[in-house]
Amino acid sequence: MKLRERLISLMQSEQYVPMDKKEILSNLDLSKKDSRKLDYELRLLLSSGDVIRIKGDRFCMTRDADLVTGKILFRQTGSAMVIPGGASNEKQPIKIDAEDTSVAMHGDEVVVRLYDEFHKPRERRRKRRRPGEKIEPDGPFGRVIRIKERARTTIVGNLQKTRFFYYVVPDDPRIINDIYVPDPKKSDLQPKPKIGCKVVVKLHEWEQKHVNPEGEIIENLGKTHEPQAELMAILHKYDLDLKFPQAVVSEAKAINQNISKEQLKGRLDLRDVFTITIDPDDAKDFDDALSVQRLDSKLIKVGIHIADVGTYVKHGTQMDKEAQARGNSTYLVGTVIPMLPHELSNGICSLKEGVDRLVKSVFITFTRGGKAKDFEFYNSVIKSDKRLTYKQAYGIMRCEQLQEIRELKLPPAHQTGFTGRALNELSDAKLDELRENLKQLWVIAAKLRSDRMRKGSLDLDMPETKIFVDENGYADRLEKIINDESHQLIEEFMLAANEAVAKALNTAGLPCIYRSHDDPEEERLEELKEFLGTFGVEAKNLLERKEMMRVIKALEAHPQAHLLKTQVLRSLKKAAYTSSADGHYGLYKRFYCHFTSPIRRYADLVVHRVFEFYLVKFAGREPLHGDGSRYYASRIASLAEHLSRTEVNSIEAERESVKVKLLEFFERELEKKAKTQFTAVITEVRNHGMFVELTESGAFGMIHISTLTDDLYRVEADGSSIVGRKNHRQFRVGQKINVLVHRVDRFKRQVDFRLPLGKNRK
Repeated sequence: MKLRERLISLMQSEQYVPMDKKEILSNLDLSKKDSRKLDYELRLLLSSGDVIRIKGDRFCMTRDADLVTGKILFRQTGSAMVIPGGASNEKQPIKIDAEDTSVAMHGDEVVVRLYDEFHKPRERRRKRRRPGEKIEPDGPFGRVIRIKERARTTIVGNLQKTRFFYYVVPDDPRIINDIYVPDPKKSDLQPKPKIGCKVVVKLHEWEQKHVNPEGEIIENLGKTHEPQAELMAILHKYDLDLKFPQAVVSEAKAINQNISKEQLKGRLDLRDVFTITIDPDDAKDFDDALSVQRLDSKLIKVGIHIADVGTYVKHGTQMDKEAQARGNSTYLVGTVIPMLPHELSNGICSLKEGVDRLVKSVFITFTRGGKAKDFEFYNSVIKSDKRLTYKQAYGIMRCEQLQEIRELKLPPAHQTGFTGRALNELSDAKLDELRENLKQLWVIAAKLRSDRMRKGSLDLDMPETKIFVDENGYADRLEKIINDESHQLIEEFMLAANEAVAKALNTAGLPCIYRSHDDPEEERLEELKEFLGTFGVEAKNLLERKEMMRVIKALEAHPQAHLLKTQVLRSLKKAAYTSSADGHYGLYKRFYCHFTSPIRRYADLVVHRVFEFYLVKFAGREPLHGDGSRYYASRIASLAEHLSRTEVNSIEAERESVKVKLLEFFERELEKKAKTQFTAVITEVRNHGMFVELTESGAFGMIHISTLTDDLYRVEADGSSIVGRKNHRQFRVGQKINVLVHRVDRFKRQVDFRLPLGKNRK
C-alpha cells in the first residue's frame, strides 16, 4: 500500500485522534528517513483540502472536524457561499452570513466550520412559518474560520479620499471592503496617482474584520473609466499581457514570411484547387479554409484546411512556452491578446487570399446528397482564391443572378456595419464558380446539420451581440450577429474535421487532448424544468435526450426564446479539455477534439503535433517536422487541466470586458439627445421593481418601482407580475417591453432602465 493510502487509512480509522507528524510517523512505523516523504504527502492532502491542520500542528480529515474547505464567492450584499472542494462530504454550496465571513475576500480558498441543525445562526435563517407548516433549516450554513489561500495579493480599484485618509474602492463590487492606502503624493510612482485614478494596490496582511484592509499603491493605470485605464485593469486582474517577452519577439521576427521550395517537399499541392476562407468582417487572422473538388457526377471532395502552425512553432522554443502559458488568445472588446505574435497570427500562418500557405488538410468525400463516404488526411499547401466575410457569403448564397451578387443587397438584419464588397474584381466565370461552390458546400453542410440534430445534437445557437469601439476606444455601436447559413456552413465542416481527427487519433491509440462535455446534473435539470414551467413550457424527464431536444425545439417559437434558451445553457455543465474521450453532451459526439484553430488555441496545436505523428506512422505520409511521440498520457492530462484553466480565465476576462463596455455604452446613451429604445424581457418582479434583460445585448438591469408614476403597483400573490391598483396595468415575467436608459452606476456595475414617458402615463 502506498504511503498516501496508508496515511488516509490511518486518519479514517475510528480510533484515530488528531496527531502531529511525529506521532503519525510512529503509528505508520516509518523511519526518520521517511519524514520528507510524509511531509510531501501531507502538503498534497492539505492543498487539496482533504486534510486540515488543527490544534497547532495536528492533522485530521477535514470532514471529521465538521470543517469544509472550498472557494468563497461573495454577493454585493456581503453574504457569501462556499463551493466545497476536495473530498468533502458536503456537496451543496454552504451559505455564509455577512458577519460570518471573517477576513475572507471574493475567490479565496477558506476553511468553514459547519453549524449543527440547532445552532442559533441557523435558527434565524429558517423560513417564516405558516400555520401548520413544519420548520426546516433552509440549507447548510457555516462560518469562515481560516483563510487557506488568498485568491489575489493585489486589487484594482478607484482612488478616493476622505478628509483624513485615502482609500481605494475595488472595481469588483463583490469585494465589499475599501482598501486604506498611504498618501499617494509620498509614493515613488510617476505620474503620481490622483483622486479618481485607477490604481493597483498590493494588499497587506488583513487579520481583523472590524478594521478595513490596508495596502500600498504599486501602479497607476490612468483615469478611471477611460478606455485605456479600464483595459489595463482587466489585463492586470486576469494576468494577461499585450506584449510578448523579447525572446519570443526575436524568434517570431526570425521566421521567414515566405514559403521555401524545401518546405513544399512531401506536401500535397492544392494551389490550383478552388479554395475560400469565410470569416467575420473585422477578422485579421484566417486559420481555416475550404476547398471543393468534383470527382465525378456523384462524388464531391471537400477539403478542410487548417494553418500548419506547428511548422513554425517548434516544441520547446520560447514561442512555444509562451503560447502554452497563455493557453489561448483572449478577445476583449476592441482588443485581442493573441496567443502567438503578430508575425504568425496575422502573417505566415494566416491563410490570406492569393498567397501560398502551409496547412494540415482533412478531406471528406461526400455524395451529392451530403453523405460522407471517405476520409483522408494530408500535409498540404494551398492558395486561397477568395477571402469572404460571413455577410458576403450569405449574400452570394441567397442571390441567383451575378449582378445581384455584385450588388449584394442584404436583408436589413445583415446590413448593420457592412462595408465594402470587393467582388467587382472577379470575372463572371470566377464569380459563377464561387457561387456554385458555395451553394454546393451549403447543400452538404445543411445535410450534416440536419443529420446532427436528428441524431441528438442540441441546437443551442444564440444570437451574439458584438460591441464596436470608436477611434478613441469608447463603446460606440452594438451589432447583433446572426447565426445564419454562412456561419452554419463553416461550423459544420469544422465540426466534421474535429470529429474525424479525434476518431483517427483515438483509433490509433495516440494520447490526445479531447474536448469533453459532461452530462448535466439531475438536480440542475429539475430546477430548469420548474423554471420552464413558469413560462408555460411543459417538460418531462430532461435526462432523456429526446425530451431535451423536444423542449429546445419548442422554445424556438416561444416569445421568450432568448431568455429560456439562456437558462437551458446555464443548466448544463461547461465543456473542458480532457485526456480521455469522455464524449460531448451538447454535440452528442463520442469522439471530439479541437483541431481547427491552432493560431488561437494551444490545445489545437498539441492535437496538430499528435496528428503529425499519426500522418507519418499510420497514414504513410512523408515526415516533415517534429512528431507527437513526446506527448505521453500524463503530460497530456496536465496540459488539458492547464488549458481548461486558461480558457476559463479568458472567458471571465472577456465577460468583464463586455460588462465594462456595455456600461460605457449605456452611460454615453444618457448623454444623447435622441434616446434609443431597447427591447427587453422582464425576468423577475419584486416589490421594489422589475428586473429586465435586453434581448440584443444580454445586459441586465432594473426598472425601479419609483419610475412607474402612473399608478401604485404591487406584486401578485404568485410572484409572476406586478399590477397597477387603479388602472390594472400588468407587467409579467417574460413580457417584452421597450425601455430607456435611466441611470448607470459604473462602480456598482448596475444599469437602471425606465419605460418611455408615453408608456408611463394614463
